[in-house]
Amino acid sequence: MEEAPQYPIIDSHIHLFPTSELDTLAWNTPTNPLYSQHSLSEYSSATGLPSSLEGFIFLETDRKHDLQSGVKDGSGWEMPLMEVDWLKRIALGTPKAGEGHTAEQKKLCLAIVPWAPVPSGAQAMERYVKEVRKHAEDSFEKIRGFRYLVQDKPKGVMVQDGFIEGLKWMGRNGFVFDLGVDLRSGGKWQLEEAVAMIEKAHDGVEEKEKVTIIINHLCKPDFSIYNPTDPSFIAWRTAIFTLSRCSNTYMKLSGCFSEMPDALKKGPIDEIVIALQPYLVILLATFGSFRIMFGSDWPVCTIGVEDAWKKWRHVVQRFCSLASLNQEEQIMIWSGTAIKAYGIKELI
Repeated sequence: MEEAPQYPIIDSHIHLFPTSELDTLAWNTPTNPLYSQHSLSEYSSATGLPSSLEGFIFLETDRKHDLQSGVKDGSGWEMPLMEVDWLKRIALGTPKAGEGHTAEQKKLCLAIVPWAPVPSGAQAMERYVKEVRKHAEDSFEKIRGFRYLVQDKPKGVMVQDGFIEGLKWMGRNGFVFDLGVDLRSGGKWQLEEAVAMIEKAHDGVEEKEKVTIIINHLCKPDFSIYNPTDPSFIAWRTAIFTLSRCSNTYMKLSGCFSEMPDALKKGPIDEIVIALQPYLVILLATFGSFRIMFGSDWPVCTIGVEDAWKKWRHVVQRFCSLASLNQEEQIMIWSGTAIKAYGIKELI
């Protein structure tokens, strides 16, 4: 295979957590394959730290929280704020012993997207972000947005008044919202509700204050389905077309291994590219390369996949080649879109 051109890479979606805080993660148990430290030493080994890797954007890891007690007295925000402390140590290069990162590696941390109590509304967001600022100290400038995972929440959460108020507050204050929905496990209603959420969040808002929405993982479609006439594919395609027409929306080319059958994700790169092709064609036709960004979803991508980070990089390289993308388009996918969407000032 011909060597692919090496463009600067920003990994727009990674998670990091130290051994000492494993039990603060809402989803992690001792039987989980990720129940161990995943810090920058492990990330460096996984990527091989190619010279083209400029750095990463950290995404919150769904720490245990409680919205009601958070609003009442702040106690429900304790563990997400502990995560802000952890990222501060990474971003400022001040590790505790055994945390698996060094002062030199701080340059890799380009942006931070912590958890936030978005459903609790604008006043709660104001209070919470003040606490984030206290905990983050000099790393606060790297906090470019927030995420509240909705993929495992009941119907209606995304369009509740508090949630919409929270999103509008983020737009007014220059923060982006990372949107995590799940077509395969949650159902097509999640995508339909996401469209309604964006419309409500942008309704009556000046263009410059409309919250930017960065959609994770292609909305997690079922990659065992290759038939473009399948109802599941049609539902995904319809939603992607609609989401792409919303202003201030971007898509992460990430998280795909998690939605593949085992045989496919363990298979050769060309087979993976062929299986993804119907989806990637739609993605390119709707969002275009200037609104698509590369992300690995490390370490989640490693479950059941050997050398997952490098393998996903090769998949995206093959996609760019087969799509005959020019230099400018490829630069946007590999790093430019992430810089633009997250407003990474030092790289603009």
